[in-house]
Formats: sequence, structure tokens, C-alpha cells
Amino acid sequence: MAGALIRTRHSPSRAAALETWQRWWGIAALGCGSLWMTIAFLGAPDVMATAIGFARTPFTFEIAFANLGLAVMGFRAASSSATARERITVGLGAGMFLWGALIGHVYQWFANGDHAPGNTGGVLVCDLLFPAVMIILARRSQRLAVAEQPATVLA
Repeated sequence: MAGALIRTRHSPSRAAALETWQRWWGIAALGCGSLWMTIAFLGAPDVMATAIGFARTPFTFEIAFANLGLAVMGFRAASSSATARERITVGLGAGMFLWGALIGHVYQWFANGDHAPGNTGGVLVCDLLFPAVMIILARRSQRLAVAEQPATVLA
């Protein structure tokens, strides 16, 4: 967020500022955040399983590659050629995984008393916001593009 705030201080337009926010969010939040999870789950699966409050299972390997998919989508969303529609799709795709994970974390919290930091800590906020902000920013960009189109005169 700090990078986007600094970069948009002198944006020439609202559309340019929204583009910057979308690209920073795609790179920093979804791309790098998911890539970090990929590395963590592949490199230290026992540590990650403990952080979540589970025993190590093949699940940690699967989560690593699910996160790699999210990272690729996040980096694609940060591309200058990505459209608002594509970014909404990336946000929805990420949301299907992360919002499902959020529901699972909350369930484990209340059903099994799992208060491990990787289950009830900041992961809840990230799982909720990463895809939601991507979708909201892309939707705003879409609406702004429609609003800025010149009205056509019917003859």
C-alpha cells in the first residue's frame, strides 16, 4: 500500500491512479504474497503446518502449488496489458481459493479451538482482502472508463 500511495501522489488522472493501485496490488499483495506462501510451504512445510495448527500432510504441498497459481495470476493482473475484466476474473479466481480458506480457518477456530497464528491471525485479513480489493479496484476502473467515454450523438 505504501508503494501505491507514494506512486499515486502526483497521478495525472484518477484512471492513472487506479491503474497504479491495481498493478501494485497485483504485484505486492496477490503476487508476492502468494509467492512467499509457495516458498514457505515448499521450503518449510513442517513450520507452516505448525503455524496453521495442523500436522504435516500432503495438503501442505498442494497449498504451495495453489499459492503458486495465485502468484502467477497476481503477476498477470499487474501487467500493463491486463484489462479490468481480466483483473476481476483474477480477483474472483483468487477469491474462490482464499475465501474458501477463510471459511476453513474460521471453522477450525470455532469448531476445534485452533488459535494458531497461521489460522486466526493476519491470514484472515489477507484471505478476505487480497481478492476483494483486486475486484473492487478493477470494478472502479471499469466504471470510470465507461463514465469517461464521450456521449455519442444519435442522428
